[in-house]
Amino acid sequence: MKMIKRLLLLAVFFMPVTLLAQNNKPLRIGVAGLSHGHLWEVISRLDRGDFEVVGIAEKNSELWKNERLQAKVDKNLFFQDINEMLDKTKPEVVIVYESIYDHLRIVEACAPRGVHVMVEKPLAANVKQAQRIAKLARQYNIMVLTNYETSWYPTNHKAYDLIKNGQIGEISRIHVYDGHRGPKEIGCSPEFLEWLTDPVLNGGGAVIDFGCYGANLSTWLLNGQRPINVHATLQHLKPDVYPKVDDDATIVVEYPHTTVIIMASWNWPMNRKDMHIYGKEGYI
Repeated sequence: MKMIKRLLLLAVFFMPVTLLAQNNKPLRIGVAGLSHGHLWEVISRLDRGDFEVVGIAEKNSELWKNERLQAKVDKNLFFQDINEMLDKTKPEVVIVYESIYDHLRIVEACAPRGVHVMVEKPLAANVKQAQRIAKLARQYNIMVLTNYETSWYPTNHKAYDLIKNGQIGEISRIHVYDGHRGPKEIGCSPEFLEWLTDPVLNGGGAVIDFGCYGANLSTWLLNGQRPINVHATLQHLKPDVYPKVDDDATIVVEYPHTTVIIMASWNWPMNRKDMHIYGKEGYI
């Protein structure tokens, strides 16, 4: 129970609230990978006090040269091998900033050691990997959390409450919009783009990067219902920029009484992460 309460710190990792573990000691966190663009979310919070980075594993030592990270983390805590980092620094939790494909590799290293894991969305690059991660989590009794940014939006929680209170009646439609101009266009780093635009390492393009948000939210809003039909159209609107993966996706998910349309894109002129929810008696 104590460890569960500690790990719940991760659930508020991206909220402007400082919490301490039950024994008032900072949560010991290991970082696996430095190539993900969301790494700044850790760096910007290193002074919070409720967690400490005890080790970093990144095989590309050039990425160790992050000035903001080096200013906060002792140089002796950087390792190229995840297993060495785990054995020498003994983290309680590892947060992963590797490619989606590498999530499984990190869980395979952490699970036998009883180390909990948090990965960036989505959980895995394919279903086989996801099933393997789930099996490891059950086998070694660890928690594997997937960080979906939109899960923390207060507006989405308000929408959930309104729905559960019957304010809009039975849900008939959900339209989810997630996208921006594209990862290259908004200035993602070369090391991030290298795997984000790779069909194996990322599992796809915009359909994976942004489509996962709508899948996650609709599953939550519909109480874990299983869809009866899924249809998706993927497009290459900028093949010169993203030749290997899709850059626009429309996913239609049919449930017994609800239709969900997920629109994910690297082609929009603005950034957006929002949704429209239609019920029989109202809309949000």
